[in-house]
Amino acid sequence: MLLTKIFYLALWFIKVRFFKKRIPLQSVIFISDECNLQCRHCCVYNVENPNVKTFEDIRSELNYCYNLGSRFVDFEGGEPFIWNDNGKDINDLIKLAKSIGFFSCTVTTNAQKPFSTIADSVWVSLDGVAEYHQQIRGQGTFALLEKNIAIANHKSLSANMVINILNYKSVADTIEYVKHSPFIKSISLNFHTPFKGTESLSLDMARRAEIIDIIISYKQKGYPIMNSLSGLRKMKHLNFKKQCWVTNFIMSNGTKLEQCQGKAEGVCDKCGFGMAAEMNSVFNFCPDTLLAGLKLRISGK
Repeated sequence: MLLTKIFYLALWFIKVRFFKKRIPLQSVIFISDECNLQCRHCCVYNVENPNVKTFEDIRSELNYCYNLGSRFVDFEGGEPFIWNDNGKDINDLIKLAKSIGFFSCTVTTNAQKPFSTIADSVWVSLDGVAEYHQQIRGQGTFALLEKNIAIANHKSLSANMVINILNYKSVADTIEYVKHSPFIKSISLNFHTPFKGTESLSLDMARRAEIIDIIISYKQKGYPIMNSLSGLRKMKHLNFKKQCWVTNFIMSNGTKLEQCQGKAEGVCDKCGFGMAAEMNSVFNFCPDTLLAGLKLRISGK
């Protein structure tokens, strides 16, 4: 499997970098917009009439993504660990994806209920330490997160922080928290993208640059930060070509997007997704980003 991954990644890179092909490498499939939280920064969850896909819906979407060329899939929600279809749960979707041929499967969760998964990696949404997290996600959510990641004790569990006007003061403490956690391997740091209805949560570019300098200082000291230095520096100005088609998306209502919905909403000039800068760094042969990408895609860590 390792040689297969290396060969596929090398061939994919040649096709997209030198022959200008637009082939997705990763797919994000929103399996539902049903959630057990109503986070202040979220524009995905649906309280009134949530979309919940069937197992066969997701089979069709996985085949579609695989045929496009994607080989890595991230299952998202809503909350993926509350998804169920006639007794089938998220682990059945992971088995299905692997049977189709996907190299690895990731699940993104708010960790508000106990979970056990065969996913290659788990991303836990961690929006600060203690009250910083809770003012975004609700009282009691931080304690539940700590309890559930300890019980799960997944071999490759990482944190994802979305930095906004409510939690930017907790960035340093959150990085320290991850470093000293026995359950979290690393942290990915992103900034709030002002999707419709959530614009007030975005930081201005000057404050963003200040926070990025803090993150860079921790990265240089060897803290377990997933973002590369090259990617972080690009996020300070956003003056780079976006190659966001590397990830395709299928929304909870079945809508297929060739890239992040930020393009359709016209917010790419205020993008907060660190992966946008990481992909540009890959295409520009930044060594640190290439090494980080290989570690993530080949080892799943």
